[in-house]
Amino acid sequence: MDAKARNYLLQHREALEKDIKTSYIMDHMIGDGVLTVSEEEEVKNESTQQRRAAMLIKMILKKNNYSYISFYNALLHEGYKDLAALLQGGLPVISSSNGKDSVGGITSYVRTVLCEGGVPQRPVVFVTRKKLVNAIQQRLYRLNGEPGWVTIHGMAGCGKSVLAAEAVRDHWLLEGCFPGGVHWVSVGKQDKAGLLMKLQNLCARLDQDESFSQRPPLNIEEAKDRLRILMLRKYPRSLLILDDVWDPWVLKAFDNQCQILLTTRDKSVTDSVMGPKYVVAVESGLGKEKGLEILSLFVSMKKADLPEEAHSIVKECKGSPLVVSLIGALLRDFPNRWEYYLRQLQNKQFKRIRKSSSYDYEALDEAMSISVEMLRENIKNYYTDLSILQKDVKVPTKVFCVLWDMETEEVEDKLQEFVNKSLLFCDRNGKSFCYYLHDLQVDFLTEKNRSKLQDLHKKLITQFRRHRQLHALSSDQEDCMYWYNFLAYHMASANMHKELCALMFSLDWIKAKTELVGPAHLIHEFVEYRHILDEKDCAVSENFQAFLSLNGHLLGRQPFPNIVQLGLCEPETSEVYQQAKLQAKQEVDNGVLYLEWINKKNTKNLSRLVVRPHTDAVYHACFSEDGHRIASCGADKTLQVFKAETGEKLLEIKAHEDEVLCCAFSIDDKFIATSSADKKVKIWNSITGDLVHSYDEHSEQVNCCCFNHNSHHLLLATGSSDCLLKLWDLNQKHCRNTMFGHTSSVSHCRFSPDDELLASCSADGTVKLWGVKSANETKSINVKRFFLTSEEPQEDMEVIVKCCSWSSDGSRIMVAAKHKILLFDIHTSGLLAEIHTNHHSTIQYCDFSPHHHLAVVALSHNCVELWNMDSGLKVADCRGHLSWVHCVMFSPDGSSFLTSSDDQTIRLWETKKVCENSAIVLKQEIDVVFQEDEVMVLAVDNRRCLQLINGKTGQIDDLTEAQVSCCCLSPHLEYVAFGGSDGAIKILELLNGRIFQSTNGHQNPVRHIQFTADGKTLISSFDDSTIQVWNWQSEEYLFLQAHQEAVKDFKLLKNSRLLSWSFDGTVKVWNITTGKIEKDFDCHQDTVLSCDISPDATKFSSTSADKTAKIWSFDLLSPLHELKGHRGCVRCSAFSGDSTLLATGDDNGEIRIWSVADGALLHSCAPVCGEEGAATHGGWVTDLCFSPDSKMLVSAGGYLKWWNVVTGESSQTFYTNGTNLKKIHVSSDFKTYVTVDNLGILYILQILE
Repeated sequence: MDAKARNYLLQHREALEKDIKTSYIMDHMIGDGVLTVSEEEEVKNESTQQRRAAMLIKMILKKNNYSYISFYNALLHEGYKDLAALLQGGLPVISSSNGKDSVGGITSYVRTVLCEGGVPQRPVVFVTRKKLVNAIQQRLYRLNGEPGWVTIHGMAGCGKSVLAAEAVRDHWLLEGCFPGGVHWVSVGKQDKAGLLMKLQNLCARLDQDESFSQRPPLNIEEAKDRLRILMLRKYPRSLLILDDVWDPWVLKAFDNQCQILLTTRDKSVTDSVMGPKYVVAVESGLGKEKGLEILSLFVSMKKADLPEEAHSIVKECKGSPLVVSLIGALLRDFPNRWEYYLRQLQNKQFKRIRKSSSYDYEALDEAMSISVEMLRENIKNYYTDLSILQKDVKVPTKVFCVLWDMETEEVEDKLQEFVNKSLLFCDRNGKSFCYYLHDLQVDFLTEKNRSKLQDLHKKLITQFRRHRQLHALSSDQEDCMYWYNFLAYHMASANMHKELCALMFSLDWIKAKTELVGPAHLIHEFVEYRHILDEKDCAVSENFQAFLSLNGHLLGRQPFPNIVQLGLCEPETSEVYQQAKLQAKQEVDNGVLYLEWINKKNTKNLSRLVVRPHTDAVYHACFSEDGHRIASCGADKTLQVFKAETGEKLLEIKAHEDEVLCCAFSIDDKFIATSSADKKVKIWNSITGDLVHSYDEHSEQVNCCCFNHNSHHLLLATGSSDCLLKLWDLNQKHCRNTMFGHTSSVSHCRFSPDDELLASCSADGTVKLWGVKSANETKSINVKRFFLTSEEPQEDMEVIVKCCSWSSDGSRIMVAAKHKILLFDIHTSGLLAEIHTNHHSTIQYCDFSPHHHLAVVALSHNCVELWNMDSGLKVADCRGHLSWVHCVMFSPDGSSFLTSSDDQTIRLWETKKVCENSAIVLKQEIDVVFQEDEVMVLAVDNRRCLQLINGKTGQIDDLTEAQVSCCCLSPHLEYVAFGGSDGAIKILELLNGRIFQSTNGHQNPVRHIQFTADGKTLISSFDDSTIQVWNWQSEEYLFLQAHQEAVKDFKLLKNSRLLSWSFDGTVKVWNITTGKIEKDFDCHQDTVLSCDISPDATKFSSTSADKTAKIWSFDLLSPLHELKGHRGCVRCSAFSGDSTLLATGDDNGEIRIWSVADGALLHSCAPVCGEEGAATHGGWVTDLCFSPDSKMLVSAGGYLKWWNVVTGESSQTFYTNGTNLKKIHVSSDFKTYVTVDNLGILYILQILE
C-alpha cells in the first residue's frame, strides 16, 4: 500500500473504529476479491463492534492499494460518506487492471461496460499519457458519487477524446464509482434541432426496452426530463461522457443531477451549469518523446532508430497528436518519404494559437492535404465526393452505395482505405457501419473543393432519384433516417431550388418526415431555406410553416395523426388544404372517413407585422420610448434595431461573444443596453451603433437589464446567474451598487414607475424589492409558497420566478412562475389575484399594459395569451409562432405588443384588434337543430348575447341579451327558450320577437332546459333537486320534487314521461302530466352522471362516479347488467340504433362497447396507454353517439374521434384548437357534427363525400 494511503488510514483509524459496522463492508470487500472468507471469520470472532473494526483496519494496513480503494468504496456504498471523505485524499493511483480476466490490461468487465456505453476503442496506434489519465481519474473519484462535472479541455487534435476514453478503462473506477455504467455521447457543434436528435438517440439507447416511453421526446425540455428520470431510475451512479462540447447552452440540456465527464475546446462551457466542477487541461501537443513513440509504432521501428526527419516532424507540428498520426499512417505505407513529408509540412508554418482556443485551420489542413495527395489516383475522386458530408454526421454505408452505385462490400473496401489513412472515421453499430469526417477534414474538403460543391450535391440527388423513391423510404432501411434528415440540405446546396420547393411543399413529405422525427427538424428547415422557398411562393411557404407550427403538438405524438385530416382544417386558400382535399377525395373512394370544417373561415391570423431579423432564436425585444423602433437580441450574438411600422432594418451590431439575453432602450431613446452569456453588459448609441460602455463585473451570465425612467439621471439595473443585482450609473466606469440577497440566479428585474424601487425575480423562488437610493432590500415575497403541496416539502420544490411587471400606478406587481400569474399588493405583500394559464407549459415572460388592466403572457408551447388582470379572465389567444415565445412587450402607449420567439421571428400585434377578435367567444352550452339541409345553432357568447347561427351560411342573428346559463330550440325552430343564473326562464318567439316569461318565483340557476316534441311544454331543472314542467301557453306549472340532491340532467320519454337522474344516485321516471313518480330506481351509491334510453324504449343505461355503468329494464327495479372494468368515473353512455350495443366512456379516456343482451364487453376502443399518463382521449370522454346502422361511433372529449364499432379501432380523429368538449350534436344521417371547445370556437363538421 502506498505510504500516503497508509498514513490516511492510521490518521483516521480512531474515527473509523468507533463508527463502522464491519459485516456489510466486508461483503463488498469479499466481492472485490481483496478479503477472504477466513479473514472475515477472524474479524467476526472479535467480541465487540469496535474490536471487529480495529481488526479489519489492521488487515487492510497489511494489504495493497486495491484493498484501500475497496474499503473506501464500501464506505460509500454503506452510507459512511463522512468517513469516506476522510480517506478520499489518500486514494492511490492504480493501474488499469486488477488481474481478473484481463486482456491488454483491461478486464472483461471493463470491456463490457465500455462497449455497452458506446465508448470508442483505443486507436490502433496508442501511446499512454499516464499523468493526464491519472489526473482525470482522480477528479472522477472526487465526484464521490455526487452530481458534478469533470472537464477535459484543450485545442483540437490534442487527444481529449482518447484521454477521456482511456480514463474509464479502469476496473476499480467503474466498479467502485460508476456501477451504473458509462454512456458516451458525441455532441459536437449543434443547433437546437441537432441537440434534440442527440438527446432522442441517447434516451432511446438508455431505454431500449421502452419501459419509460414508446416515443422520442418532442423538445429539449422533455428530453432533459426523460434523461433525468432514466439516469435516476435505470442508471444510478453512472457516468455520462459528453465528447466535444462547443456551447454552454448545450450543457444545460444535460444539467440534471448526473456525474458528467466532458471534453471541450472551451474551458468556460461549464460556467452555465451549477455543481462541483473539476478541470483537467490537456496540452495542445505531445511531448517530443510521445510524438516519436507514435511515429515509431506506425513504422514499426525503435525510437532510437528513427531518422532525424522524425524529430523535425514532431517539432514542426508542435507534437499535435492528429498531425503526427496522419503522417504516421502515411509513412506506414511509404516508409521512405520522411524528407518529403517534412518538406510538405514546412511549406506552411503554424500560426499562433488564438485566444479562442480554436484550432489552426491552415496548419492542420496542410497535414490532411498531404494525406489526400498520397491516395491512389483511382480513389481520389471518391474522397472528393465526401466534401458534401456535414460535421458530426455519421453516414450509413448505404448512402455511399447510392452515391457511387456500388455494392455494400465494394463501398466498405474503398472507405476502409480512407479509414486506414486517418482520413475518415468509422463507427460500428452492430453489423452496420457509419462513417464520418473530423471537423478539420470537413473544413479542408469544403475549402479545397468549393467550386465543385454544387455539382457534388447534385450528383447525390441524381443518384438518390435513381435508387430511392420518396414514398418507398422505410424506417427499416439503414439509410432512411439520413435521407429524411439531410435530403433538403443536399437539394439546397445543389442549388436545386425547384426540387427543394417540390419536396418541402409536399404534404406526403411532411407526413413521412414528421411521423419519423417529429416536426422540429422540418420547422428548422423551413427557417433555414426560407430564402429559397420564398422565391417559389412566399404564401405557400408560410402556409406550410403555419401548418407545422399550429399542429406541432400533434405531429409528434403516437399514434401519429392523420395529416390529411389536419390539412383539411387549414384555410381553403392554403396549399396545405388544397393538397389535403385532393388526397382526401381519392381516399374517400376507398372508404376512408374525412371531415370538413365548414365554418372554419371565421378563424383569422391576427399578426400585424412579422420580421425575421435574426439567424437564431430571438430572446428579447423591446420598443423604443417613442414606439417607432424595436430593438431585439438573441442567440446569434447580435443586436438588431428596426422600424416598428415596416420592419426596415436600421442597425445590426455584433454585440457580444456569446448569446445576447436581454436588451433595453433608455427612457430618452439615446442608448440601448445589452446583457449576455459572456458575462458582460454593454451600452450602445441607439442611432450610430457605437459602443459607449462595456462592463464586466458579473461573474456569470447576465440574464436581464433595464433602465430607470429618469432621463436626467440614467441608471441601469442588471441581474445575473451569479445571484447578484447591480446598479450602474452611466456617468461612472464601475458598478454603483451591488445588491446581495438572492440565493440563486436572478432572472429578471424592473424599476417601479416612480423609480423608488427595483423589483427582482430569482430561481430561488422569491421576488425582492430594493430601494434604488439605498440599494437595500426592503421587502421579499416568497412566491414558492403558492406552489407548495402537502406532499412536497418546500426544500424539494424548485420554483423559478421568471418575470415581473409593475402596474402603471406602481401599487401592484405581477409575477410569473411555472404556469401561474400572481398579482401582489406592493404595500402589504398580499396576494390580490392568482391566474392559472391551464397549459402544460411554463410562462416565459409577462408584461402589464401601461394604461389598462391587460397583461400579455408568453408560454413555452408557442402561444401568447392576453389576460384581464381585474377579472382574472383570459381575453385572447395569439397563435402564429413556430416555437417557444421568449418575450412579450407592450408598446409605450399600449396600442400594440410584440412577441419574440425561438423561430427567429418577431411578431407585432394590435392590442385592440386581438381583443375585439377574440372577445366574442361562445359558451359551451349550445343547442342544435338539424332540419333538412340546414344546421341551426343556438349559443350564448361571453357578451351574454343569445345568438342563432346558421351553420351552412355562417349568418349570425343576435337575439337578446340576458344572463343565460342554458338554452334550447323548439323542434320546428319556432321558439327559443333560455334559463338564467337567477332562475328566470324565458321563451322567445322567433317570428315576431315576443317573449314569454316564467313566473314561478324560482331563484336557483337553471341548469338544463328542453321543449317537448310538440313545443307546447318546457321542462327545466335547477341547481337544486327541482324539475319544472311549464305549459307556457296555458301558464300551467308542475314541480317534480323527489330527488334528495341536485338533478344532474333529464331526458324525455314517450307518452308524457320523463327520466331524471341526480347526484343522489337515483333515477326516476315521472308522468309530466300528473307530476307523479312512476318508477324510482336506486341505481348507484355515487352520483349518476348520465343516462341514455334505448331506441326501442324498453331499457335505459346509467353511469356513475363509482366507475360502473348499469343497464336497466323499465319493468324491473334491479339492473339487468352491471358493467364493471372502467378505471375512472363513467361519464357518458349511448345505445346503438338497434338497441343491441351500449357504449360507455370514462374520465381516463377509455371507451367500452358492451352487448346489451348479456352485458359482455365486446371492445375497448381506447385502452388506457396514453403518453406520460395522459388520458388517451385527451381527457374525459364526455359524449357518445352511434350511427343509425350501429357500425360507427363518435366520441367527444379532448377532441373528437370516430370508431369502427365492429373492430373497435379508430377511424378518424378531429383535433380542435381547444379541448374539453362537453357534447357532440349529431345529425340523424350521421353526416354532420357540431361542438364547441373550451376556447369558445364553434365547429360544424361534415363528412367529406
